[in-house]
Amino acid sequence: MNEQIVGSKSFAAVAINCAAKAGEWIMSKMGSHGTLSQKMSSSDLVTEVDKGSEKLIRSLIRMNFPTHSFLGEEGVEPGAEASAKALADVRDAEYLWIVDPIDGTTNFVHSYPFFAVSIALAHHGEVILGVVYDPFKDELFIAEKGKGAYVRGRRMSVSGETTLNTSLVATGFPADQMTTLPHNMAQLQHLAPKVRNIRAGGSAALNLAYVAAGRLSGYWESGPNSWDLAAGSILVQESGGRIGDQDGTPYHLGVRSVIATNGHIHDELQTELAKVQA
Repeated sequence: MNEQIVGSKSFAAVAINCAAKAGEWIMSKMGSHGTLSQKMSSSDLVTEVDKGSEKLIRSLIRMNFPTHSFLGEEGVEPGAEASAKALADVRDAEYLWIVDPIDGTTNFVHSYPFFAVSIALAHHGEVILGVVYDPFKDELFIAEKGKGAYVRGRRMSVSGETTLNTSLVATGFPADQMTTLPHNMAQLQHLAPKVRNIRAGGSAALNLAYVAAGRLSGYWESGPNSWDLAAGSILVQESGGRIGDQDGTPYHLGVRSVIATNGHIHDELQTELAKVQA
């Protein structure tokens, strides 16, 4: 699994090992999870498999890098305010691991094969490593700052579409059904006639990985958290794409209204999204 491009006990080697071990655990529980509870809404779920995956990843990271900080989805209360506070508490750490143990829990619960383990490492707030692992397809995406991005050991690059009307883009359906979901739906309705087609797979991490791999021309969504986006952000950047806030701000760990593209359609997509008032 891409071990050839990393050194023993390097950050990347540990991230890959964490993703592989967590993925194996997740797949062993596919179709047989026990406890299921809601967070913000009926579409915002958590299982004991999410918690077990995060515990496994946290323990492996702590064993290798005991002084590093850790931000995981399952240790944070639901809601935008709690997410922002959790990030603020650790974002200035020298080294911060940012983990979503299963990005796409709803898909996992329904045995729909589009979910991933997302692991990022930030250095003084800048993402320097990202791993997104799809255990169902045994497909590992990895990027390190300045070293490019890879899938199954092959170098990735973004797609070549230069206009929205030739582009396949993706979005998601935010868990906040009062504010971000209606806004995202209005953007979806506005964009649908202007693009080749739109997909909604249910995993922000995999959507970003697919932009990086050239499978999607772009992706936007309102509401994802830092653990949904951090690993995918460096995949996109190291593949030649662009990622940031829908207001035009370059990507940082606090971005929640995300837009990521192959770069060629970025300005056009951003302009169209801005036409829909929040």
